Amino acid sequence: MPKNLWNDQQAPKNDGLSSLAYRSRLLGADRTLVNIYGGNTSTKSKERDHLGREVEVLWVKGSGSDVADITEKGFAGLKLEEVLPLLSRKSMSDEEMVAYLERTAFEPGRPRQSIETLLHAFVPAKHVDHTHPDAIISIACSPRGKDIVREIYGDRAAWVDYIRPGFALSKQIGEAVRRNPRIECIVMGKHGLVTWGRTSRESYHNTLRVIGEAEAYLKHKALKKPFGGVEVRPLTQKAREALLAKLLPVLRGAVSTSRPAILTVDTSKEVLEFVNSSDAPRLSQVGAACPDHLVHTKRVPLFINWKPEEGEAKLLEKAKAGVAKFAKEYEAYFNKNKNEGDKMFVPTPRITLVPGIGMIAAGPDAMAAEVSRQLYQRAIAVMKGAVACGGFISLGAAESYAIEYWPLELYKLLLKPAPKTLEGKVALVTGAASGIGRAIADRLAADGAHVVIADLNFEGGKQGASEIIKSRGFRRAMALKIDVTKESEVQAAFRQAVLQFGGVDIVVNNAGISASAPVEETSLEMWNRSQNILSTGYFLVAREAFRVWKAQNVGGNLIFICSKNSVAAGKNAAAYSAAKAAELHLARCLAEEGGAFGIRVNSVLPDAVLQGSSIWNSSWRKERAATYGIKEGELEEFYRKRTTLKVSIYPEDIAEAVYFFASPASSKTTGGVLTVDGGVPVAYVR
Repeated sequence: MPKNLWNDQQAPKNDGLSSLAYRSRLLGADRTLVNIYGGNTSTKSKERDHLGREVEVLWVKGSGSDVADITEKGFAGLKLEEVLPLLSRKSMSDEEMVAYLERTAFEPGRPRQSIETLLHAFVPAKHVDHTHPDAIISIACSPRGKDIVREIYGDRAAWVDYIRPGFALSKQIGEAVRRNPRIECIVMGKHGLVTWGRTSRESYHNTLRVIGEAEAYLKHKALKKPFGGVEVRPLTQKAREALLAKLLPVLRGAVSTSRPAILTVDTSKEVLEFVNSSDAPRLSQVGAACPDHLVHTKRVPLFINWKPEEGEAKLLEKAKAGVAKFAKEYEAYFNKNKNEGDKMFVPTPRITLVPGIGMIAAGPDAMAAEVSRQLYQRAIAVMKGAVACGGFISLGAAESYAIEYWPLELYKLLLKPAPKTLEGKVALVTGAASGIGRAIADRLAADGAHVVIADLNFEGGKQGASEIIKSRGFRRAMALKIDVTKESEVQAAFRQAVLQFGGVDIVVNNAGISASAPVEETSLEMWNRSQNILSTGYFLVAREAFRVWKAQNVGGNLIFICSKNSVAAGKNAAAYSAAKAAELHLARCLAEEGGAFGIRVNSVLPDAVLQGSSIWNSSWRKERAATYGIKEGELEEFYRKRTTLKVSIYPEDIAEAVYFFASPASSKTTGGVLTVDGGVPVAYVR
């Protein structure tokens, strides 16, 4: 029996829209009951319209929303009196249905109604729930599904064979309930469940009770050896992560040829039980476990038929070949089933299964990858239950295509804003906990990048990552502690970035240090530290970036934050200027070396960035002020006056220059140098 979350003290006393929102969130809190972004719920209530007339309103979940976090604003409202006459119609196209329902809106400003709105209208109950419980779909996707429903529920349930959601399915369900008011639920073949109640509380409890009976049946039928038993022994976590660190960039590059992808890994017990089984290669290719999955998981996943004893090289080879084969087969599937005007989606897998390792989900961003991961977890649970019931069946290729490219389903995708310039890209920025680096991380994240904040100041990095996630969304940033002078830490940072996102696209070498003293006062420690951070550190970061990019094989973007001292030495700054000059020359060397692989390397040369930068500490300010014979508080104004443009330079100005090099606007530039100096003549590149 699913866990009962209803709380009479917390539940709204009004049995209308607020109670519907409460019930919906309870159902969505358990993903074994409702898929992420799936399912829909409704209530019917008496309301006053803009003229004060009493109107019966159907409140139904808005298209594209998730019941797990829905509020009252997430429901569409329709005048039920104007919807119910449709029950007498014999047929209605999707386009006619949508156009008609739009005219029945109760009030403006509400989201577009769910695809399955008529289902809720035609069921003569105040509260209706349409869910996709693992247990029910397991039965609905078994060859004996209709018979099993009869075994469990007797004449308390009605079975409806699979047809695509829309007018015809809604009418069948509505008529089934009206013919037999004693039934308690409708089970839809290869699809899901419809339940109802007189109150919101009763509807919720009826839904749990019906699902609980199916769960009890499956528990009794459970196989001792699910999926045919173990074929491949799982690897240790250490061995698995070592292979993933090699596999993910290769796989990410292969699925990112048309559009950048973010990857997420699932090595849970349930996933490993499936991918390591003897039946997984066959079962995984049967088809989607539920129509709701198709847009996010595609009809089938890529299954890499590999065993650990074959070794790493064979795994990488099979991954690349597998993605190419998948794309070819997807194109054939599209061409066979396409309708006029259809535009093919990216023909690469959203789900990849690897024995011994687990599942890898891909998406245009981290949230999309997470949705795919969650939905395929549900698919595994459904297959497990269906096999226990005698086998797993799914939609045919034509039926799957009709859902995947269904205009009403695609409408949900249209609700999303257009992708930003760096959407799907991963940017690793060193020294990003504060100052210039933090401004760069914020700027790249603002245009869609997923950001890795790598800094010796781990606490500052975590705060920065937390703020980006809060403003930009799920898994949009992560923080890593890194000392760029330590080879092992640099390697570990890239490894963690790869395991988190699948790879890296943009690397900004920004870690810095101030070193200012006359040469006779420059200690060896100061000299070595400058070289270690600004020269050796930049080399170590660049080297790891090149390794990841060559594995991904889709290019890369490396940006050095140098200094005007790179080309024009500063007074009393021999250690700093020499290291910065080496840094710039390294960037130019790497631009030459990386060009053949699509790797661009460019440099930004700031000067006199006094605001927000942690390296311009008080000792540097005092030394600069003493050099020019002014007070420390007058330093910024002094720098502003000595520039030909009469402006101050801020970290955000440097971030804009970095964004230019990171964006497609500079896609034909490598080895470039961009000064951000306010017009100081000495900083010009000669």
